[in-house]
Amino acid sequence: MSEPTLRTDFPTLRTISTRWEDEDVYGHVNNVVYYSFFDTAVNGFLIDATGTDIRKLDAIGLVVETQCTFMRSLAFPDDVQAGIAVTKMGNTSIVYRIGLFQGDTDEPAAIGQFVHVYVDAATRKVTRVPQSIKDAVEPLAR
Repeated sequence: MSEPTLRTDFPTLRTISTRWEDEDVYGHVNNVVYYSFFDTAVNGFLIDATGTDIRKLDAIGLVVETQCTFMRSLAFPDDVQAGIAVTKMGNTSIVYRIGLFQGDTDEPAAIGQFVHVYVDAATRKVTRVPQSIKDAVEPLAR
């Protein structure tokens, strides 16, 4: 299967409210905010799907890579829907693909990649993805 691109390609969607401060002087949501939307979508999903405060797990996911392709502007005050899919799940990392959508269109405003590498919360040494996280993201695998 090809990588998800359209709204209907993503196994789950999360709604994120835009804020007044998200817009820049050019009248659109600033590009750095898109990365915040990725982080909010993925971690919010993990908290809801596991029923756990993921910050308190023995192994935590650190973001080691992000990428974004911008296709069109987002704007306040409309909500953003973030589509989430998992394109790769390894023993110690998970690669997410995120689509940002606004309004009724099936076409994304942006497509991003977000990589979590799991580390021991105390030592920060790379470790296995916790089983609760694997179980939560398995339905998102493409």
